[in-house]
Amino acid sequence: MTKILGFGQRNSLVAALAILAGLGVQPLRAATVTVGTCTSGGVQFATIQAAVNAVPAGSTIRVCPGNYPEQVVINQNLTLRGVESDTAFNPVLVVPAAGFAANTSSLTSGAPLAAQILVESPATDVEINHLAVDGSGNNLNNGCSDTRLIGIYYQNASGTLDYVVARNQEQNAANFGCAGSAGLGIFVQSAGPSTPADVTIRNSSIYGYQKNGITANETGTTVRLRGNSIVGAGPVGIAQNGIQLGYGATGMIENNTVADDVFNGSPSAGVGSGILIYDSGDTSITGNSVAFTQVGIYVATDGSVPDNDNTITGNQVVSSQYGDGIDLCSNGNSVTSNDVFSSAQSGIHLDSSCSSASTGNNNTVSRNVVNDACAGILLGSGTGNKFFTGNTFANVANTTLAGDTCTPPITPNALVRSQIASPGHSSSPVRP
Repeated sequence: MTKILGFGQRNSLVAALAILAGLGVQPLRAATVTVGTCTSGGVQFATIQAAVNAVPAGSTIRVCPGNYPEQVVINQNLTLRGVESDTAFNPVLVVPAAGFAANTSSLTSGAPLAAQILVESPATDVEINHLAVDGSGNNLNNGCSDTRLIGIYYQNASGTLDYVVARNQEQNAANFGCAGSAGLGIFVQSAGPSTPADVTIRNSSIYGYQKNGITANETGTTVRLRGNSIVGAGPVGIAQNGIQLGYGATGMIENNTVADDVFNGSPSAGVGSGILIYDSGDTSITGNSVAFTQVGIYVATDGSVPDNDNTITGNQVVSSQYGDGIDLCSNGNSVTSNDVFSSAQSGIHLDSSCSSASTGNNNTVSRNVVNDACAGILLGSGTGNKFFTGNTFANVANTTLAGDTCTPPITPNALVRSQIASPGHSSSPVRP
């Protein structure tokens, strides 16, 4: 007969399993259990956290359709999988009755973080699939010092996210412009190479975030992002980034769709980027579609990591509404076979304006198409750049132009006009 275990009963289960293992009766073995009542037979739990706490490592937890008002902490290897029942296939973690509470802190700033799902060390293989986290209706409305809200957070831990949704990790409208306490859809962070965070995120949808859709920070962090949809809220009063790899993180960004990351404010305070690589290198950015952002793909440094050595190939960048389709405010990058359409400033910018360090050097630009821009290639004062034949320019005021700014003969809308009137712009990474 099926039995649903509550919080008190799960402790007895764990103790019994431990005793049996100690007596040599039966070793702890991976199990398959269910949260909810959509299946018959086997062990069932009332909450996801109860199941996580009870099962041995390597187990699979099947989550029935429904809303689960809880925050879940996982610190061992397991699979968390949403299951179909009749015509329903929609397990969602929602706001607990008492609201979100901090359940960890940032590895860099120590700031309190409230993760809807927290995967932490020593877990090295946690797979989450066919599951949604929804932060709407939260109680994090106390201004810019409030707890940071994160949909799914891998901290010093590794695994895979497949067919997940992270939505509405944001404060209310009055606090939406708080970048420091801003919500992140998915966050991957490592304290260093000795505690790596290696996460694959694929086939997933991230939207309704406050600051960033997917963020991967710090040396020791590696992400592989494939086939995801990341949609911002712009134009809004915060410089959003669809994808950010920063502060030594590395990885692969492939075949994602990123859109609507636009800051409705002065570019001198930062700009929204579809894909932002900040103080990071050795990343492959391939086959992505980036549309309706301020800067499409932005590779930048503050000088601490001057040689980024990223590869940007086969992307389509459309309608960069403040500045450049592809902005290389760093060194040693390769930009090949990209299509860049309708940029307010340049299609590709070799940008010498980042930090006091010399940037915009030793980049390779070849076989790209730029259609409709102030400049096909905007050339800062950097040196050692290589331009092989094969770049195609159409409907540009300047095929190449020296400098880090370009004044277009026609501006597409009032937002762009107001932004071009404010000289200078900078990337806007987040480091909770």
